[in-house]
Amino acid sequence: SPEGDHYRTRLTHTLEVSQIARTIARALRVNEDLTEAIALAHDLGHTPFGHAGERALNALPPGRFHHYLQSVRTVERLEKEGGGLTLCWEVLNGVACHTEGHEAATVEGRIVRWADKIAYINHDIDDAIRAGVLTEGDIPRDIVDQLGGSKTQRITSLILSLVENSQEGRIGMDPASFEAYQALHAFMYDAVYRNEYAKSEEKKVPHIIESLWRHYRDPARLPEYMRLIASREGPDIAARDYVAGMSDHFAVAAYQELFIPKAWNP
Repeated sequence: SPEGDHYRTRLTHTLEVSQIARTIARALRVNEDLTEAIALAHDLGHTPFGHAGERALNALPPGRFHHYLQSVRTVERLEKEGGGLTLCWEVLNGVACHTEGHEAATVEGRIVRWADKIAYINHDIDDAIRAGVLTEGDIPRDIVDQLGGSKTQRITSLILSLVENSQEGRIGMDPASFEAYQALHAFMYDAVYRNEYAKSEEKKVPHIIESLWRHYRDPARLPEYMRLIASREGPDIAARDYVAGMSDHFAVAAYQELFIPKAWNP
């Protein structure tokens, strides 16, 4: 299923967020189990092709698609074949607030928000290095001097800064570390996220997402439990839920199977 494929491909990032968040929670002596629950659920609503897929689904009816809200919807309405999970309000709040808008109501949710930032930027650096887009040596010297010259050193520096500078429910870094983190984020935008090759590939995403969404608007083409969503909330939302649960690989494979002619050897 696309759901299973999706979960496998997101597992590395989710585990990294969970490990970082639990480390911070343990050091600050707050609820580790709540922290881990938020971390494990925080990205279940992420789409194929990352934020490009998110923007593509947001442009389709009924609109208002955000992956953090889809994560809440996934655990409340889609898990267990439509039965949903029984999670406390604190977990749902932490998931909903893990990336944008208001901070989470709990310190554990605020920890996960920072852990997500630390994990994804370092994971993206690793991906970019493997893809040949950049090397560790390309990272500006002032960032390296503050945070370290490897993934492990950067993560350790950022965790220590959070632990040493957070108090009374406020989660934050010292000014020098925060400035270095922001500089690293800006560097990644220029060197990777706005990379010419990456942007050219992103242009293909809306067509794939919309094609799949239109195909699965026919409830007969959906798995049985997704047909229940279609009957309750309409085919637009059911198709969106189904496409949002796909990984990059599954979405491309489904598109090829449905819309690309197969070679014919008489």
